[in-house]
Amino acid sequence: MRIYTGMDPRLPLREVAAHARRAEAAGFDGLHVAETVHDAFAVALLALEHTERIVVRTSVALAFVRSPLLTAYGAWDLARFSGGRFQLGLGSQVRQNIEDRYGMPWSPPVARMRDYVGAVRAAFEAFRTGEPPAHEGPHHRLTRMQPYFNPGPDPDTVAPRILLGGVGRAMCTLAGELADGLVTHPTNSGPRWLDTVARPAVAEGLARAAVPRAFELVAGTQLIAGPDRAGLQAERERQRRLFAFLYSTPAYRGTLDLYGWGELQDRLRLMIRRDDWTELARYVTDEVLDTLVPMATYEELPALVRARWGGVVDAITVPLPADPAHDARIRDVVLALR
Repeated sequence: MRIYTGMDPRLPLREVAAHARRAEAAGFDGLHVAETVHDAFAVALLALEHTERIVVRTSVALAFVRSPLLTAYGAWDLARFSGGRFQLGLGSQVRQNIEDRYGMPWSPPVARMRDYVGAVRAAFEAFRTGEPPAHEGPHHRLTRMQPYFNPGPDPDTVAPRILLGGVGRAMCTLAGELADGLVTHPTNSGPRWLDTVARPAVAEGLARAAVPRAFELVAGTQLIAGPDRAGLQAERERQRRLFAFLYSTPAYRGTLDLYGWGELQDRLRLMIRRDDWTELARYVTDEVLDTLVPMATYEELPALVRARWGGVVDAITVPLPADPAHDARIRDVVLALR
């Protein structure tokens, strides 16, 4: 099992290098870079510049707010700069964020992502050969690239692996068919959802794939880990608030429905519509939190991970300690899980 870690999406850019070095020193296989308040490619560049071994992956960069060619330029540059350590994770985002937060047009995401990935790969091939791209799809048309604008021919750079972030079954199936991996959302990373939705969908997509390839199923876990019970309780309340915010989004309802808790999403969504953010967490009971956001000390963590995700996924995410003084303990966790 491969072990990745992430970072606080609000981490100041000046602190990214130190965080990435810590992740590498702790033995992680890679670092996931989210996209919330920073540009994911800028953060990835900093992380790659200050590490030597680990994979740095956008998890996930938002596809539909960028031209596929612009995404391809950035991904190719990072792959070449890092000697192949960069991987491109792409996600769709929900309609309200695309239209109202980014000011971009919306269209059904699965068909659009199929076209988008095709366009990005066509650009990668153009960079490799130095020839113009040849992609004409329902959303994106890439057929022109004068030599002045083409970074190729570059046969030595290996095109970055592309992983998709997926929640719904259709996107998970598309990942199996077209991508090199699937990264699940924290709200949809539990064993029940993985076994019921993600794994069957990925298997269906892999069966449709034109060319067999290595595929990585990554559980973007939401879990609570710490050095002792006192520290766990403080983090537990922070995670309760985050849980309430995340599950207020209708797209993330699937796991709640699997446990018969769908009405919780209705309640949280209603509060968001009222712009009431202060009382969200009180609706998340201990039963719900303990079931969907497991908690363990660092010594207990390897057994917890094996019990929930062993044999279910190829890789998981585990948080880097907030306090660097505990990095040696998380290194022991990573070694134990390997």
